[in-house]
Amino acid sequence: MLFSSISFAYYFLPLVFAVYFAMPRKFRNLVLLVFSLFFYFYGEPKYVFLLLLSSAIDFTVSLVINKHRGTKAAKRALLCSVLMNLSILIFFKYSDFFIANINALFGVNIPLLHIPLPLGVSFYTFQTMSYAIDVYRNDAQVQKNPLDFATYVSLFPQLVAGPIVRYQTVADQMTERKHSLEGFAEGAARFVMGLGKKVLIANALGELNKTALTTGNQSVLMYWLAITAFMLQIYFDFSGYSDMALGLGKIFGFTFLENFNYPFIARSITDFWRRWHISMGTWFREYIYIPLGGNRVPRWKWIRNIAVVWFCTGFWHGAAWNFIVWGLYFGVLLTLEKLFILQWLEKIPRICRHIYCLLVVTVSFVIFHLETLPGIWGFLKGMFGFGGVPLVNAESAYYLNSYKIILLAAVIGATPLLKRLVMAARANVRLERVIHVLNPVYTGGLLLVVSAYLVDSSFNPFLYFRF
Repeated sequence: MLFSSISFAYYFLPLVFAVYFAMPRKFRNLVLLVFSLFFYFYGEPKYVFLLLLSSAIDFTVSLVINKHRGTKAAKRALLCSVLMNLSILIFFKYSDFFIANINALFGVNIPLLHIPLPLGVSFYTFQTMSYAIDVYRNDAQVQKNPLDFATYVSLFPQLVAGPIVRYQTVADQMTERKHSLEGFAEGAARFVMGLGKKVLIANALGELNKTALTTGNQSVLMYWLAITAFMLQIYFDFSGYSDMALGLGKIFGFTFLENFNYPFIARSITDFWRRWHISMGTWFREYIYIPLGGNRVPRWKWIRNIAVVWFCTGFWHGAAWNFIVWGLYFGVLLTLEKLFILQWLEKIPRICRHIYCLLVVTVSFVIFHLETLPGIWGFLKGMFGFGGVPLVNAESAYYLNSYKIILLAAVIGATPLLKRLVMAARANVRLERVIHVLNPVYTGGLLLVVSAYLVDSSFNPFLYFRF
């Protein structure tokens, strides 16, 4: 069930609200658990047992760790958690990748398993595993109530596409959280804003990207339209989903950490990755990079640590070589930035730093988007005018003109310009009152427009379900 669907917004969600707020506080986690499991079952009925299995493993393992803290039994329990969760992830996500590469390498013909990828498996296995690690480190208190822990793992706002919520972030909120009309209104506005980003901008950009990729009449402009549309589609798709998750969390009394912070205004790749998919970057830093020694090791080990983290980051995104290349591409660039590029960037104008970052990020999305290395190379050559590709043709000019408004809206929306204008207006007492009155009108109007688009359109993909 997509957040950006009529069935979710007008059937599932109102029913959850009605039951949740009608129940006494002590039953509200149970309500969330039941509806979250139904939400997952609706989209992935075959694999709901995996979600429960992952929850049961780490709930039990953490009790053992807590009971035998400081002993070999605790270490063995932690190892069990890591191995079991990684086994689930590897089997369901990477089996065919390994089989296909073994077949190619050794000339054998092992049949592919064709296992469907369970929704959210990359997120909830990391989430439950990090809980067990935090309990072992004594960074989180062990949860002794299995229903509360299962609620944390399966919580539908963040279940299938994050953000990756560490248990210690919401531990207190699992039992004591505040609900208010103001919090509900704030959460609802954030949800509708995310819904608008997804439906009105990301979906339109997805159509442009699909058209630009499949046309047989290519030009340099068409290549740039395709990758710009994809890059912005990914951002508005995923940041919109994160907005919806944070908004729903707010409605139910949870405060999740922000997952995006205007990454396209970054002035270096290091800065970009502090702003993009923050929860994922934090996870890899806390549970792989720092345990390997971080940057407090000899230089060669530090470079190794970055390579390991970015290999894992790329592979986490998908079972294909382009994702591995994509991860290592960023690993090399981040290493070079820390060695000397950041010092060089400080000496050049700010606009040049932005151009450098955007160019590097754009190339990365080509690698991310296209599955084959020849396809990536061919696309990059086309982008920069090699191979006799014309700069502009009638078709690319037509699509640029047709999508110019949505592209402009996407570019402006990817910056904090509108947010700063609203904050400046709120500094004025009179304007603050006007905004306070108009905000629910704007939210309601946006919801109606989005609903009309959802009813009328059949194109409503969510890209991160692939990962």
